[in-house]
Amino acid sequence: MTPTNLLDFDLPQLTDWIQSLGERPFRARQIFRWIHREGCDDFAAMSDVAKSLRAKLAEQAIIAAPRVLRDSVSRDGTRKWLLDVGGGNAVETVFIPERSRGTLCISTQAGCALECAFCSTGKQGFNRNLSTAEILGQLWLANRLLGAAKAEGDWDTTEGPDNGRVVTNVVLMGMGEPLANFEAVVHALRVMLDDHGYGLSRRRVTVSTSGIVPAIDRLREHCPVALAVSLHAPNDALRDRLVPINRKYPLRELLAACQRYLERAPRDFITFEYVLLEGVNDAPEHARELVTLVRDVPCKFNLIPFNPFPGAPFARPDEDRIRRFASILMEAGLVTTTRKTRGDDVAAACGQLAGQVRDRTRRSRQTMGIDQGEMV
Repeated sequence: MTPTNLLDFDLPQLTDWIQSLGERPFRARQIFRWIHREGCDDFAAMSDVAKSLRAKLAEQAIIAAPRVLRDSVSRDGTRKWLLDVGGGNAVETVFIPERSRGTLCISTQAGCALECAFCSTGKQGFNRNLSTAEILGQLWLANRLLGAAKAEGDWDTTEGPDNGRVVTNVVLMGMGEPLANFEAVVHALRVMLDDHGYGLSRRRVTVSTSGIVPAIDRLREHCPVALAVSLHAPNDALRDRLVPINRKYPLRELLAACQRYLERAPRDFITFEYVLLEGVNDAPEHARELVTLVRDVPCKFNLIPFNPFPGAPFARPDEDRIRRFASILMEAGLVTTTRKTRGDDVAAACGQLAGQVRDRTRRSRQTMGIDQGEMV
């Protein structure tokens, strides 16, 4: 019999499973806290759980996160793990330390099928969705590894939450499109938010999407957390080329979904992510067009100067061009930040995550070869 991985369960699912063993529901809460609050993977160490139940768990269950294949640390303190998810696939998880917080960037798919032109993950192709255990296991593992490093004095750059963990914020912005793996992602989110689990605020958990409109509406109903939308273009003609999902869900539909989402969102704004590509989407007229596009959507902009990767047909704009673009947005009253590049020396920056993907799509890579001049 294949053992059940308890990282696959949110609390209601774990409760049902525990009851199927003939145990009382409160036992699920005990075990859940041991797994997620204590980072425990040894049933024998769960001291307040009955010995008879611990024996059942040892026979029928495991607590197993993806295995670490490589652990890389950037000169700026950013840490990236390459994690084995089986079948020849590996995904990447990135931890970004700051004085006031520690942010973990989590992957949700082995590869990505959306083929955004400027993203290294999209170049790898797509194999499969990650399970809840594989998504949640990234947070579980990071807390264990970072907690050990902090205890040994190897990492002390963030204050961390009251419970002593060093991961204070989670962003689902790693490999894959989170909303294309909806069920597993929502179960993982519920564990992150559960007070018996990681107890994170909805404001401190962010799902990033390229714009799958029906799934944005579903997230609004099932588990509204902070939402970031990968915009990257101020009009449909350009976005169709940069973010191909736009051909199915154009900007008018996407922005309407953002408005609906705000009715339930934990924040009163949507974050629009915008990768700046030299000579493609970074001209002053693009910025002015953006101002008009989002005038009815409460939002902030997160500008991301392009982070190069091998084979990419794009370049990063110079600093003056970046500042001019940002100033146009800010002068129009839009809250705008320019993301500081972190971890680029270990290919951990935004858009650089690639991992190892056994592509099952056998699709062409023509998107990656588009000439910049065709995109203007």
